[in-house]
Amino acid sequence: VYSEIVPFRVPVAEIARRAPMALILSGGPDSVYEAGAPIVERALFELRVPMLGICYGMMLMSHLLGGKVTRGERREYGPASLDLVRDSFLGGAGQVHRVWMSHGDRIEAVPPGFEVVGTSGNAPCAAAWDRSRKLLGVQFHPEVAHTDHGMEYLRRFLYDVAGARGDW
Repeated sequence: VYSEIVPFRVPVAEIARRAPMALILSGGPDSVYEAGAPIVERALFELRVPMLGICYGMMLMSHLLGGKVTRGERREYGPASLDLVRDSFLGGAGQVHRVWMSHGDRIEAVPPGFEVVGTSGNAPCAAAWDRSRKLLGVQFHPEVAHTDHGMEYLRRFLYDVAGARGDW
């Protein structure tokens, strides 16, 4: 699947001009409340493009769309168990997957239209989605080798949710 990495500062109009079939908001060490933290234009979510927020990307999505993001009781870094509580692109309800967490904030309430699909011992919302708008978020890092099924999660997002064909 053809992809480009662009900084968060790229204007929404430029992103719209490129007509992406999907967007991924990546992770990072910042808090959405820190001065100087990377913030995208809220209009990004009005493009109606499937979007996956990873770690900070999920926090930012939740923050900008009306969810409640708070400072966690403790910073989490390392392995965690992801408990799937609903069927989703991550798998079936009742499954438990090993994932890699690295964050200081947590989502206390998801934005309107979202539903929690996964929890962990330290995160009441470790994964959520708004199925109708194809907005997905995971608090863990699917891109690292420490996350079981991580590449499969990314494939499902690209192929099943965004409709990529993998023919580039």
